[in-house]
Amino acid sequence: MTDAQQTPQTPLGGLKVIEAASVIAGPMIGMHLADFGADVIKIEHPAGDVLRTTGAQKDGVGLWFKMANRNKRLITLKLSDPEGQAIFKDLIKDADVVIENFRTGTMEKWGLGWEDLKAINPRLIMVRVTGFGQTGPYRERPGFGTIAEVFSGFAAITGEADGPPTLPAFGLADGIAASYGTFATMFALYHRDAQGGNEGQEIDLSIYEPIFQILGPQPLQFDQLGMIQQRWGNRSKNNAPRNTYQTRDGHWVAISTNAPAIVTRVLTLCGGEAAANDPRFATPQGRVEHMEEVDGIVADWVRSRDLDDVLEQFEKAEAAIGPAYNIAQIFEDPQYQARGDIVELEDEELGKIKMTNAFPYMSKTPAQIRHGGARKGQHNEDVLSGQLGLDAATLATLKDKGVI
Repeated sequence: MTDAQQTPQTPLGGLKVIEAASVIAGPMIGMHLADFGADVIKIEHPAGDVLRTTGAQKDGVGLWFKMANRNKRLITLKLSDPEGQAIFKDLIKDADVVIENFRTGTMEKWGLGWEDLKAINPRLIMVRVTGFGQTGPYRERPGFGTIAEVFSGFAAITGEADGPPTLPAFGLADGIAASYGTFATMFALYHRDAQGGNEGQEIDLSIYEPIFQILGPQPLQFDQLGMIQQRWGNRSKNNAPRNTYQTRDGHWVAISTNAPAIVTRVLTLCGGEAAANDPRFATPQGRVEHMEEVDGIVADWVRSRDLDDVLEQFEKAEAAIGPAYNIAQIFEDPQYQARGDIVELEDEELGKIKMTNAFPYMSKTPAQIRHGGARKGQHNEDVLSGQLGLDAATLATLKDKGVI
């Protein structure tokens, strides 16, 4: 079975996706679609995707690239070259989706913009990922996840109150944008196919807007109350106790008490009936007002016990708690193991490898991780000869010219 031939139970079997995207957000949209059965053909510049050399490597193989580009067929193509543009136009003639993340206006400069491509394939869906979107005064600015994380307001509310705005240590904004891009693609496909729209559409996806949306009701709070959310560390201005606490044996746990019944159980466990029945702690507002005392009750109790005992006591009390795991602890955790959250597969470059599974789990049409990210240009012959009919001599000439 070739990579393009998907098993019948895959929900996206038969869907053809052309991914002309690099680094994180765009490729992750392609990854999600490929995990659920789409035939994703990733186009790399002949020099290679930057993600191949970003982050940890083993034997010269980029591990981040290996995950983000799993399940795809990989070809090389120089889109700034007229011959490369002609090949790209041939590829999209029967494609369902194109994903691109060049700076706004770049695809138009190459004759590969939305108006150009929909004239060739009116059913095409074009997902365009940029830092600031296709419109507005910032549309031509370069933008990455880090810029989106500060521009969206995320960093301003993250970190300790007396510390600087804090950035995540991973591609948070990119990952959120990729999720939005994936469901937007499925919305467009549903409109085209299930609702009889019979035509594609352009999806304008900035990286900053999805993370801005998930930050909650800040615009509404500012509009109605003039409220500007501040940094509170791991605490919440909405409720208490909500924080991270260190155990006697040096581990950390997080506790959240969003439901009144859980508040009562946590305070009873950590402070006894007196704390649970203290009228000052009866409402979220009251607990926030007396946050130092509430937090102190929980912190003192957790500090006097080892991690296993803390988790066991909270489980008995049916109170919400989570250990602050590192990846080594995640590998050992029985919940992760029972759910199959980490999968093992055979890789032709690295042998046996383990990576994050595809989520969510679906009872009828589950995802499948078939292989990790392939070698640069590994599927040039498969795609360019097998699908477009280019012969070996033509491929050799294109390679000599640096087009592929």
